[in-house]
Amino acid sequence: MSDTTHHSTAVDPQHLDAVLSQISQVILGKPAVIRLALTCLLARGHLLIEDQPGMGKTTLAHALACTLGFKYQRVQFTSDLLPADILGAAVYERERSAFVFHPGPIFTQLILADEINRASPKTQSALLEAMEEYQVTIEGSTHRLPQPFFVIATQNPDHQVGTFPLPESQLDRFLMRLELGYPDPLAERQLLEGEDRRSLLQRLPSVLQPEDVISVQQRVAAITVSPLLLDYLQALLAATRRSAELRNGLSPRAGLGVLRAARAWALLEHRDYVLPEDIQAVLVPVIGHRLQAVREHPNSVVQQLIESVPVPV
Repeated sequence: MSDTTHHSTAVDPQHLDAVLSQISQVILGKPAVIRLALTCLLARGHLLIEDQPGMGKTTLAHALACTLGFKYQRVQFTSDLLPADILGAAVYERERSAFVFHPGPIFTQLILADEINRASPKTQSALLEAMEEYQVTIEGSTHRLPQPFFVIATQNPDHQVGTFPLPESQLDRFLMRLELGYPDPLAERQLLEGEDRRSLLQRLPSVLQPEDVISVQQRVAAITVSPLLLDYLQALLAATRRSAELRNGLSPRAGLGVLRAARAWALLEHRDYVLPEDIQAVLVPVIGHRLQAVREHPNSVVQQLIESVPVPV
């Protein structure tokens, strides 16, 4: 145990601030989205980014990988992509007279599953065991994935042609769903006048190493949550289950997800305990994609819940 504590004291909050600030130099004018993406990783979750093509989703994934020293792979999902194209396959090698496992691109630390909703449901679900169990099973043999392991999947808005919307069970595997949205005029101007993002990415130094990230993830799990705060979280969960505006309430797994994300957010705020504001900061991205609203967008309903459920004093 002593060596993990040795690591965890090595990463101070300033290091995490440096991570945020470096990525903000690549993805301009989106500090909140960058902070939430890092929160998702530190909470050991996976991230779904839903937006139009060309909004910087790939750049964000690549900038995170460079800054954290992660091995990085990008897989373009298409309608003819097969599970073996992601996971790898056992190939018969004549000289060894045996099947030998050739690992696929999933054997990396950060994988970008680009346009995940263009692949068939069968291929989408190939990612699920990996996301949930941090392992891949091929022909009865189990292969552990590298640590840390972080999936960023992107999907185009589902009204686009040739997409297979992610089923609820798969959406639920993503801790957060984010949208980058258009840059503000100032950020867009800097982008137009500035250096090409790809050449900028090639020069990004790593601020942390993968083992530092593991030690920070361990610290996140130890962040204090008071009983009053759990009362508040339960009140929010109960409100989703009672709401006439929602077709479904939140599962206990969603509640655990909110808690993990709130702890990570508190750590990025340089605290070792969670406040109601931390829960509010992560609530929309953690639960919006798990809810089906009757009339409005689920995110608006979540915003109303934040306003209507009293904060414990």
